[in-house]
Amino acid sequence: MTTNFPVILGSGLVPFRRYRDGSGWRDWAALASDAALADAQIARAGIDMVIVANESDMLAMQLSPGPLLVDDIGLAGVPVMRVEAGGGSGGAALRAGVAQIMSGLARRVLLLGFEQAASHMPAATVRALYGLSFDADLEGWAGATATMLYALSVQDHMARFGTTMAQLARVSVKNHGNACLNPDAHSPLGLTVADVLASPMVSTPYRRLDCSLLSDGAAAVILAHPDAAPRRIDRPLTQITGSGCATDRARLGDRPAPGVFAGKQRAADRAYAMAGITDPARQIEVAEVYDSYTGAEVQGLEALRLAPPGGAVARLADGIYDRDGPLPVNLSGGLIGQGGAPGATGLAQVVAVSRLLEGRYHPGLQPARPLRRGLVDCHGGLASVTYTHVLERLEA
Repeated sequence: MTTNFPVILGSGLVPFRRYRDGSGWRDWAALASDAALADAQIARAGIDMVIVANESDMLAMQLSPGPLLVDDIGLAGVPVMRVEAGGGSGGAALRAGVAQIMSGLARRVLLLGFEQAASHMPAATVRALYGLSFDADLEGWAGATATMLYALSVQDHMARFGTTMAQLARVSVKNHGNACLNPDAHSPLGLTVADVLASPMVSTPYRRLDCSLLSDGAAAVILAHPDAAPRRIDRPLTQITGSGCATDRARLGDRPAPGVFAGKQRAADRAYAMAGITDPARQIEVAEVYDSYTGAEVQGLEALRLAPPGGAVARLADGIYDRDGPLPVNLSGGLIGQGGAPGATGLAQVVAVSRLLEGRYHPGLQPARPLRRGLVDCHGGLASVTYTHVLERLEA
């Protein structure tokens, strides 16, 4: 094992859905925690830190959920902290857990992300709240929505590189298609580019099928210092070998290149440097990339240096990022196919990539060839704050 980089002991996921069965975020958080502990094959007494991630107190209608959840899941007395970074909240939890372990403050950390974004309040109210995750004074209260701002950003990308709506639609086809093989996915659909282009316009160039869904759900991941990781003879483990975080200008209009995710590029470069990666497009073998919109995946692939500037759509057309391609992207379906529960999204990405590296993901989505290195990427706002992590398989 590499130095003191943390190892993933286990993980759990409550499928992303719109739950109408009377359950809520406290139920899902407990289920995800139980699943992660069972997967890790450790008892609750083995956890010495909990990090809770959720996007908004307004969605949960619960101030300070950390102590409440620690009590709910049978870990009262264990230290807890809560993190939030919009859609990047799960990534923020992962980075905080890495820091806890590498600093020596904790040996085994439970990361727990949740959101009740689909069933708790009307969709229009949730969209209005999301608008406040940008500059509330100058954008949110003026009526700007996330879709409007993402649309303006990708319009700049289209003007710079000639990207078309049909090229963006390939992301939706790919990710909804992957979701058809993921039993945990919210939106499994077999689509064509024509289907995407025929869906209702939301904010030019984005049509309904270019956009991710609001979802309920929870995810949990258990990290450990290598010395506190029980040896597994049944499967390999995954190690976090790179962690990067960076920000961009908060307001889109203040960015010199509004269609380029410059903060994401900085975060990725920091994660790559830590992991010793010099050629990410060749060395990364599988990735979960934040795709709140089809254009966000395209812009993200380029910022992560998995494609050259303006080159992601050509690689999409060539099948590079397909499930049988050399660099599968969003095998889970991503936010577009699997769903978007903001506090849980970044940790759900870890569930997918770690299991892919360990050879135990969903049948039909698990590549036949062994995978050694993967990437998870999520952000808050319009890539205003980004968390990028490199994961590597350890041999059993």
